[in-house]
Amino acid sequence: MSEAQKLIVDHVDQSSIEHVFGYHLAMAYVPAKASFDKHVGARLRLSRVEFTILMLLRSNPVLNQKKLAQFLAVSSPTITVLLDKMEQKSWLARERAESDRRHVDVSLTGVGKKLADQAHSASLTYEGEMLRHLTAAERAMLLELLDRVARHRRV
Repeated sequence: MSEAQKLIVDHVDQSSIEHVFGYHLAMAYVPAKASFDKHVGARLRLSRVEFTILMLLRSNPVLNQKKLAQFLAVSSPTITVLLDKMEQKSWLARERAESDRRHVDVSLTGVGKKLADQAHSASLTYEGEMLRHLTAAERAMLLELLDRVARHRRV
């Protein structure tokens, strides 16, 4: 943000909206998106949802496709399209259960594991950039509070 843009933002009365949690999230999202795009998205050619899926599969070597869709709060057709694209890029593999053909497990391929490791490393850089002005305790508190809000996301 340029100095001129900072002055404009600093001189805008936000008192009528400062109580709105979503407003603060949206304002924080602007630099977060720019940092993600710079360090992860553009460098590794990953969308935010592809990054998220790679990170979840990096931590959970096998995930059920339905559970993944529920966790990401997307529909079955949406997760199918996303995973189709990622499978075409050889980042992941899907396997149907023999006992129940509706049950589909998703896991990273070797290529996907390598990309997930690169993305994880890049995410540490972008998170460090985004949160550099916070202490370690403040970072932990911020993430804990956001996790608490997310756990109760049913609207």
